Amino acid sequence: MTYIHEKADWPKFTWDHAKLSLLLANVRHKQGRLLGKMEGLGFQLRNEASLATLTSDVVKSSAIEGEVLNPELVRSSIARRLGIDIGGAASINRDVEGIVEMMLDATQRFAEPLTAERLFGWHASLFPTGRSGMHKITVGAWRPAEIGAMQVVSGAIGRENFHFVAPTAEKLESEMTALIQWFESRDEMDPVLRAALAHLWFVTIHPFEDGNGRIGRAIADMALARADGAKERFYSMSSQIEAERKDYYLNLERSQRGTLDVTSWMEWFLGCFERAIAGADETLSKVLRKAKIWDRVNQGLVNERQRAVINRLMDDFVGKLTSSKYAKLAKCSEDTALRDIRALMERGIFVQNEGGGRSTSYALVELV
Repeated sequence: MTYIHEKADWPKFTWDHAKLSLLLANVRHKQGRLLGKMEGLGFQLRNEASLATLTSDVVKSSAIEGEVLNPELVRSSIARRLGIDIGGAASINRDVEGIVEMMLDATQRFAEPLTAERLFGWHASLFPTGRSGMHKITVGAWRPAEIGAMQVVSGAIGRENFHFVAPTAEKLESEMTALIQWFESRDEMDPVLRAALAHLWFVTIHPFEDGNGRIGRAIADMALARADGAKERFYSMSSQIEAERKDYYLNLERSQRGTLDVTSWMEWFLGCFERAIAGADETLSKVLRKAKIWDRVNQGLVNERQRAVINRLMDDFVGKLTSSKYAKLAKCSEDTALRDIRALMERGIFVQNEGGGRSTSYALVELV
């Protein structure tokens, strides 16, 4: 099997401009409409939408690699670094802090040059202990020759799917130099197309022992932030890729076994990007719902327990809220929880779900 990085004309990628032009124009139009819609929101709502998007981006990028992160910890870490007050403070988690640091560096400092040292810093952030799971790895440097051939796989341990073999370690310095120089070149390539090709190119090289997928998606996000011309994030490519994970890996694998004509990969990436933009409407709807609820909440006094539970219900709460769950979330007795709940019901913030007795549960009111 010959992979694209083994071909004589590597890395001279080609694509069908005619096939991509209409797709690109369509997605750029939708991107512009989304950014215009978000610009019409107030500062606080834009911050909330961006925080929700960044949180989803970090959580889903890790989920693609089979790593489950706590959304509440991720959200708290991002908010703290961006100076956004979300009330309360979740505990610091080393695994969360590293990937948050990388993603914010890529998206908030998108205009600064991508360099090998910057990539090494991202990698060190992802693996602060110098280990991937139980295994010690080389951190903050290209993968060494002694680990042997780098087979690119996905899936959990014991159920891995093999995709392709990456270039040997001896080639990494020159391969990454070429990629970085191209990424920072000032040619006329549209930055959305640059995001698509940069991700494919980086994943093909697979320069690190671990973390290549997350770093590759951060590079794509950096290029997309350049396309937006803004630090605020209102759509999440990683969330959409995670939703289409099977197709994502299938298209990556096909690209490795084909020619240097990457039209098919670019078409898939543009389609995924379009669907990510469409998904931003859901984020916006949630943000607007939260704003309406807080408008009602802030018409009267609420204690810190009530505020914390309301925040949790609007973010990542799963299932139905009972008095016992409220007590656990608020770290109080069930009697106190019931008093809090009744007070919120009297103000029209909570409603009681159908059913009663021991199964009595509550929900946030739906505001039109």
